[in-house]
Amino acid sequence: MNIAFDAKRAFQNNTGLGNYSRTLISSLATYYPEHNYYLYAPKLTGMYNTAAFSNITTILPQKPLHRLLKGLWRSKFVVSELAQQGIDIYHGLSHEIPFGIHKSGVKSIVTMHDLIFERNPEQYNPIDVQTYRKKAKYACQYADKVIAISEQTKQDLITYYNTPADKIAVAYQSCDESFGVQHGKAEIAQMLEKYNFPKEYFLYVGSLIERKNLLGILQAMVQLKGKVDIPLVVVGGGSSYKKKVMDFIAANGLQKSVILVNDTVKFAYNDLPALYQGAKALIYPSFFEGFGIPILEAMWCRTPVITSSGSCFGETAGDAAIYIDPSNPETIAYAMREVANNPALMEELKEKGLRQAQKFTREKCAAEVMKVYQSL
Repeated sequence: MNIAFDAKRAFQNNTGLGNYSRTLISSLATYYPEHNYYLYAPKLTGMYNTAAFSNITTILPQKPLHRLLKGLWRSKFVVSELAQQGIDIYHGLSHEIPFGIHKSGVKSIVTMHDLIFERNPEQYNPIDVQTYRKKAKYACQYADKVIAISEQTKQDLITYYNTPADKIAVAYQSCDESFGVQHGKAEIAQMLEKYNFPKEYFLYVGSLIERKNLLGILQAMVQLKGKVDIPLVVVGGGSSYKKKVMDFIAANGLQKSVILVNDTVKFAYNDLPALYQGAKALIYPSFFEGFGIPILEAMWCRTPVITSSGSCFGETAGDAAIYIDPSNPETIAYAMREVANNPALMEELKEKGLRQAQKFTREKCAAEVMKVYQSL
C-alpha cells in the first residue's frame, strides 16, 4: 500500500501530538516495511529524522502558491496531489483530514485524540473552538474510518458528534522506545547534578494549563509541609495558568520546593527518561485526558504513578497506579505520603507499571492501526 500522513506535527510539534505522529510512523515503517509511507509536511525541521527508513518519503509543497499558502495546501490543495501520486490511504494524525478528500477516491482515516474543546470550551479561545469543531466534525463525518486513542474518546465521539460506533476503531498509542531503556544509578545521579536537581523529587510532566491541575499538587504540598518535604520537578510550559502557579508558590513559601525546569535551566528532552527514572513518582492529577501519555512513559521507566480516577486514566494505568480525586488535594497529599514512606508499595507499583506498559508496545499499537488500513 501507499500510505500518506499529515506530517505537520511530526516535524513541528515536540509534545503529545508530535510524539504520537513520530512514534506511529516509525513503528509502521519498522514493523510493516513492505508498504510505502509518504509524509506530507508544510516544512522540514530537525525534529524528525527519517533517514534510517528507505520506505519513507517526505513531500513538501512544490507550487509557488502552495509554498506561499502552506496551511491551505495542507487542508485543501493537497487532495489533488494524493490521487495523482497513487496514494491508497491518507491518515490525518490529529483531528483533521483535508477538505474534499471524500470526493477524491482516496481512502481516509483520522485519529481523534480527545474532544476536550467540546467538554471544556471555556478553556479555549472561542474562535479556536469553532475552528477545531469544523475540522473535527468534517473528519468524523467523511473519513472512511475514525481511530480513537481510548474507549473514553470513542464514547465522546459518539456523544458529541453522533459518530457511528462501528466506524470507530480504538487503537491505543505507544511512546518513544527511549523510555524503556533503563539508566543506572550513576547515570541518573550525573543527570541530576548536570541540572542541579535534588536527589529526591516528585515529577510533574505536562502543559501548565487549568485542566492538568498542577495547583492541586501544590495545594497537597502545603498540607504536607513538615511531614513529607520532597520537592517537585515540573517539566512543561504555560502562560496564564503558569502565572497562577507562580503566585501560589510565592504566597505559600514553596520557592525552594518547586523547580520549574525551563525557568531554571534549558532541559534536554533526551534526558527525560532518566528524569522519570530518578523520581519518587510521577504525579498526574489531570481532570481529563484522551490517553495520558506521561503515565505510559512513567510505567516504561518503572516510575510509580499517582493519577486521577475517571476519564481514560484507568484504561492507561490499569492496576499500576494510586488513584486520587483531582478536585481534592487531600487525596493527592495522602498518595504522596504513601509513596514517600512505603518502599514496598513503590516496588509493587514499579512492577505492575512495567507489566501494564506491555499492553502498549510500539509493535502492538502499530498492528492495531495496520488492521484499520487493511480493513479499507
